[in-house]
Order: sequence, then structure tokens, then C-alpha cells
Amino acid sequence: MNQSDLLFLVVILILLSTLTVFIVQFVRSRRRGGGEGGGRAGWWEGPWDDDDRKR
Repeated sequence: MNQSDLLFLVVILILLSTLTVFIVQFVRSRRRGGGEGGGRAGWWEGPWDDDDRKR
């Protein structure tokens, strides 16, 4: 196995990993339901947002 074979294998591995991530994200978004996050808050919306409310 020479250097070009190793480079080819690394490129294929990166492409397969990227494709897998895109497919997983697509399936998760479809299963969640199309409506604005499916009722779940995003990772940026946590309980700490309640601290900024006026009481």
C-alpha cells in the first residue's frame, strides 16, 4: 500500500462519514415532525433563559 492508496482510503472514509451524518440529521428532522422543531426546544434554549424574565 503506497501513499496514494492511503490518501484514497482516507478521502473515502471522510466522504462516508459526512454522508452518514447528513442522512442521520435528515432522518431525525423528518421523524421530529416538520413544525418548527416539533415542540422541542433547541440546544440554545435552556432553563437559564427563564432567569432573564421580568418578575
